[in-house]
Amino acid sequence: MKSKTKILSFLFLFSTAVFFAQEQDQVVQDIINEANTNSKLKEIGHELLDVVGPRLVGTPQMRNAHDWAVEKYKSWGIDAENQQWGTWKGWERGITHIDMVSPRLRTLVGRQLAWSPSTGKKGVTAEVVILPEASDSLEFKKMISSVKGKFVMISMPQPTGRPDDNWEEWATEKSFEKMKAERDSLDNLWDTRMENTGYGRRELPKALENAGAAGIITSNWSRGFGVNKVFGAYTEEIPSIDISLEDYGLLYRLAENGDQPEIKVVAESKDLGEVPTFNTIARIEGTEKPEEYVILSAHFDSWDGATGATDNGTGTMVMMEAMRILKEVYPNPKRTIIAGHWGSEEQGLNGSRAFVKDHPEIVDNLQALFNQDNGTGRVVNLSGNGFLNAYDYLGDWLNAVPDEISDRIETHFPGTPGRGGSDYASFVAAGAPAFNLSSLSWDYWNYTWHTNRDTYDKIVFDDVQDNVILTAILAYKASEDPEKTSREQRVLPVDRRTGEQMTWPEARDATRRGGLD
Repeated sequence: MKSKTKILSFLFLFSTAVFFAQEQDQVVQDIINEANTNSKLKEIGHELLDVVGPRLVGTPQMRNAHDWAVEKYKSWGIDAENQQWGTWKGWERGITHIDMVSPRLRTLVGRQLAWSPSTGKKGVTAEVVILPEASDSLEFKKMISSVKGKFVMISMPQPTGRPDDNWEEWATEKSFEKMKAERDSLDNLWDTRMENTGYGRRELPKALENAGAAGIITSNWSRGFGVNKVFGAYTEEIPSIDISLEDYGLLYRLAENGDQPEIKVVAESKDLGEVPTFNTIARIEGTEKPEEYVILSAHFDSWDGATGATDNGTGTMVMMEAMRILKEVYPNPKRTIIAGHWGSEEQGLNGSRAFVKDHPEIVDNLQALFNQDNGTGRVVNLSGNGFLNAYDYLGDWLNAVPDEISDRIETHFPGTPGRGGSDYASFVAAGAPAFNLSSLSWDYWNYTWHTNRDTYDKIVFDDVQDNVILTAILAYKASEDPEKTSREQRVLPVDRRTGEQMTWPEARDATRRGGLD
């Protein structure tokens, strides 16, 4: 009788375990089905990128984005809020219009840099000159007065507007090598010219402003057709503009040959003083272990040369869509699942650093964080970030991901801790298990990273959809794992560059008051 009872008990436990495994597998299947048949990615992308637009810290558009995200989450039945962590220099971009008015008329392609002072509606008309060439800083101080009342060009003129892969396909080897040698020579000459001013690249615009320059002109070419990187201004009173390679080259040649080009710049903007800056935090409350956490991470801000589609609109879309799907098919997670949409990553991981500093109770009980922030491509790389036992749990969770997604991912265990580059590093520095879902390039660095071409049309939605499936399954498996993840750190190797023992990165606080001091 006892033997029969034992057999029945075993069969009951076995069938219960099988049912539980099947139920878990059903959640994975439901995630895949929801992502493939009811995707909201294009809807999210359109609203975020086309309607809200670029998300520069300190701008009304950034605040609009935070408010939009909160309302979007609430429409899916997910709690969300904006958490202020600091303040920033407030600024709003207006119209930029640049015309060459002499020696002939031509409308130029360009834009004011972020936080550039306004020209007002009437604009500024002045001659364009090249940065004075001096033998040393003493001579430059004597020459700098020549820029008074002029627009000053401070970027190197490019010898070609064709990217290298275009040359590789069409040029003779001799011609290609000749061009590269010329470019290297120009690089060296321009570096010397800049060095001989006695100012760094950030300090030079201010020195020219103090000398009475009418404005600053740069051309930060990104080694692709029609692509410039667009960052921030370092002037306080005069406009700073970035002009396309083609039009910058035109102005440079005219100035170099004594043709005295003149331009009219209308670059309207508003200084909004000191404004609050936020993270948007959404959460699906845990049922069994609500004080342990899984975080889906993506920075929300962008530069504003375009609309920040792949940096980091796509990462944002992945995390929002993953949260929507989890709420739909896995509404009662074991652990609390949080989506962190960080502000001011572009100025130094500020939003995530502030969150780590302000929420130790979450960081100390973090099961895992998954971050995505390098373009529109499918995820192909995952590192253990120096956590000795990361393979044990990440490997297990990845087993639940469809083979056509997981087989593309190259893993590195235990890896070394990430030290910057994106927000996962803020958590790694605090000793929390945080991982970056690194994706294929799709010419990210040349064509979309911080450029004027980072727009909706560059998104590869099939790849982004695969990343949603990956992220949602990893979050689900991390939430369900019966064990808390290990934080044990590996012994780090010797740095080959310095010859010294590597150390774990140290946690840093955010810049809490940006652009104001």
